[in-house]
Amino acid sequence: MLPERALQAIAQAIAQSEREHTGEIRVAVEAALDWRRLLRRQSVRERALEVFEKLRVWDTEDNNGVLIYLLLADRQVEIVADRGLARRVGPDEWQRICQAMEAAFRQGRFAEGLLAGVAAVGEKLKRHFPGPDRAGNELPDRPCLLS
Repeated sequence: MLPERALQAIAQAIAQSEREHTGEIRVAVEAALDWRRLLRRQSVRERALEVFEKLRVWDTEDNNGVLIYLLLADRQVEIVADRGLARRVGPDEWQRICQAMEAAFRQGRFAEGLLAGVAAVGEKLKRHFPGPDRAGNELPDRPCLLS
């Protein structure tokens, strides 16, 4: 999927970002949807919502966790924000971040696209939930590789 060096860089970027706000950023990368999901015609958005729940991104103290979900096979990305942040940042803003990331993915620049996405999400969190994280690191920083 992604080389170890890229996974480490993304984890470091998340850790650095989370020092500046109270939010939590989680990255999940999936190679492809399995045949059952394809038969059900599950959308990338629906899968991202499932992963958001499975990884418990919703379970943060300030309800401001964010999932960046990348489906490698389709080079599509979805951003799912918990209710605390979703009230402050509209879908159009998330879509712009996704489009910028997908442009990098189309050029095969997956690590760079994910790093840019982490930075952009971090800026939203810093604007709406500034300050040091009182609850500590609530979610792992390392990207989750889904099989």
